[in-house]
Amino acid sequence: MITTDFVPGSPCWLDLGAPDVSAAAAFYGPVLGWEFERPEGSEDFLLASRDGRTAGGIGLLTERGARSAWMPYFFTPDVHETAASVLRAGGTVRVEPRDVAGWASMAQFSDPQGGQFAVWTPGRAGGLAAVDDPGGLCWTELYTTDAAGALAFYEAVFGWQRADTPMPGGRSYTIVTPAGQPPERMHGGVLQVGAAELALSRGVPAWHPVFTVADCDAATTTVRDGGGAVAMGPEDAPGIGRMSVCVDPSGADFVLMTPVRS
Repeated sequence: MITTDFVPGSPCWLDLGAPDVSAAAAFYGPVLGWEFERPEGSEDFLLASRDGRTAGGIGLLTERGARSAWMPYFFTPDVHETAASVLRAGGTVRVEPRDVAGWASMAQFSDPQGGQFAVWTPGRAGGLAAVDDPGGLCWTELYTTDAAGALAFYEAVFGWQRADTPMPGGRSYTIVTPAGQPPERMHGGVLQVGAAELALSRGVPAWHPVFTVADCDAATTTVRDGGGAVAMGPEDAPGIGRMSVCVDPSGADFVLMTPVRS
């Protein structure tokens, strides 16, 4: 589960790079029950919240040739040291460590296979507050063409622990947990896929978020009504929940899930 008592390597922030920030907010508001506000001094960024708790952000996509996509941020106490670890492990620094007007310190990277991710040290912005509950992030997932290589990289950078779970068809799904944390603090998974299964990310390995919703079928209908598409589902994953893989009107993929509650 994802919690708000952030430890190194745990998800702590999430934002979307969108070609039209207002249009993206109009789409995600009904799907996830989000409300939005524009931080003072910002013209192209919106903060999303659910029931008064911060759920993430939507900013203007400015990188030439980049696709619209969600970016997961993992907690680090020192963005500069993490950037050095990324380089030592064979990754790339896409955005150098920087302070964001006192709100946080951050940096963005690519892993050796091309999967993009970021790190965050909270400042005045405390990070995600809406997690696991409806409208909040509940899981992060990497689809990659080289799971072993990706896992070795993230273990070197964050010290993640891992556990393999068999899947139908002989594939294995690897669950990751922050270093030194118990299994119930698992926060994401890594799945090896073929290049053909990465069509949504133009053939490049990519992270995507999983959001909790109270009713997966109803939320999926709202995706379609809002101009998005559904790549899979809704369907049941035994012991996990009911989920659907969705794509927003600008091509960013995400997953909706109504989890099984014990």
